[in-house]
Amino acid sequence: MNIKAPDAPNKSEQPLIAGNLTFHDVTEKISGVVESGTPRLWYALISITGLLSLMFFIMLGHLFFTGIGIWGLQIPVGWGFDITNFVFWVGIGHAGTLISAILFLLRQRWRTSINRFAEAMTIFAVICAGIFPAIHVGRPWLLFYVFPVPNQMSIWPNFRSPLLWDFFAVGTYFTCSLLFWYLGMVPDLATIRNRAKNRIKKIIYGIFALGWRGGNRQWRHYELAYLLLAGISTPLVLSVHSVVSTDFSVSILPGWHSTIFPPYFVAGAIFSGFAMVLTLAIIARKVFKLDNYITLNHLDKMNKIILVTGLMVSYSYVVEFFMAWYSGNLYERFTFWSRATGPYAWAFWIMFFCNVVVPQIFWSKRFRAHIAVMFVASILINVGMWFERYVIIVSSLSQDFLPSSWQYFKPTIYDIGMLIGSFGIFLTLFLLFVRFLPMVAMSEVKAVLPQANVHHQGPEAIELETGNVRG
Repeated sequence: MNIKAPDAPNKSEQPLIAGNLTFHDVTEKISGVVESGTPRLWYALISITGLLSLMFFIMLGHLFFTGIGIWGLQIPVGWGFDITNFVFWVGIGHAGTLISAILFLLRQRWRTSINRFAEAMTIFAVICAGIFPAIHVGRPWLLFYVFPVPNQMSIWPNFRSPLLWDFFAVGTYFTCSLLFWYLGMVPDLATIRNRAKNRIKKIIYGIFALGWRGGNRQWRHYELAYLLLAGISTPLVLSVHSVVSTDFSVSILPGWHSTIFPPYFVAGAIFSGFAMVLTLAIIARKVFKLDNYITLNHLDKMNKIILVTGLMVSYSYVVEFFMAWYSGNLYERFTFWSRATGPYAWAFWIMFFCNVVVPQIFWSKRFRAHIAVMFVASILINVGMWFERYVIIVSSLSQDFLPSSWQYFKPTIYDIGMLIGSFGIFLTLFLLFVRFLPMVAMSEVKAVLPQANVHHQGPEAIELETGNVRG
């Protein structure tokens, strides 16, 4: 297989991988996380997240038997924390696909150390997101009505319903993201299979490694499949959240009926998704001592993307208010003025501070290299993005065209508990991932090491000691 070697790095650039690492060092470090004994900290963390997940499922069971009246929903607020959480978690999943697919197609080599756990984050976030549309309908046992298949009463789904659009969008996104994530892990699973000393582990990893031996023909098929999946996944970054935003845009409700929602939601999704990747990267970097793999160069580039998408979100806020004034529509003008000064002003100004003010610190190179500052900023940004969805949904619904039905939405303990529980599910899945699967793509990291560029040996010479010629 004749594959062009990567371009030699520019000496003026910061190194993609710090330290004088060898291929063997990469294998030992990343595989060691999976092969070593389970640390006590991991048990402590998964105990906490597991309890939060259990709380979520207990509340979910109570919801099934009692109904959605246990939430704070009322007329006219028919959507509350449920759809807010759905849109929030779908947005979190966008950064993984962007890092994996779009940056791969653009040959951005700095993605190699962060793409694996960003992809995993996408899968787990979409799982969390998929729960809420299924339960917010009130009768989840009738959810099969949204599936595009004939049912026992010969009634087809309503293809003009946003609920069906979400089914197609989120379902397609989850399937492609799962395949992309799994395919990228195959060479690394083979490495762990070859190193496994326990027969059961060797069999399990061997099954998922799909018989990988690292031959030229396998690498050729692998790279072609990876390229095709990257090409398929790229438009999904733009389409999925555009479809989710259309759920709101097709209504005539003031505050929702806007054509700016699709690009606005996509920018916000990438914004919040990169903030979550940054949070997880900083934690993984500290706990597993991955400073040489997730360098300040990686964090700096993620901070720049957060700054750019944050500016897009800020511009969208300004345009929304300008169009509400310029349109001359009294209802739109009242809705946006009420957001900033009315009963939900507290949520609006939390959103404004976290999403508009906080990202501006990343103009400073000093703050883009300060771990504590970027960690706090990444958490505040996701707090702000959750409140953005809350403000859009709840404030618009609570003050509709009929003032006599206006109500102030008050979340119940079940609303708050299921929000916290969804984070428990997400973090539990992520902890299981980092414990049993390689969190960094070994085969891709080796391709950006200095010796891979100096010798121009191609992928078949990258690793020999594990029987996996590239990874």
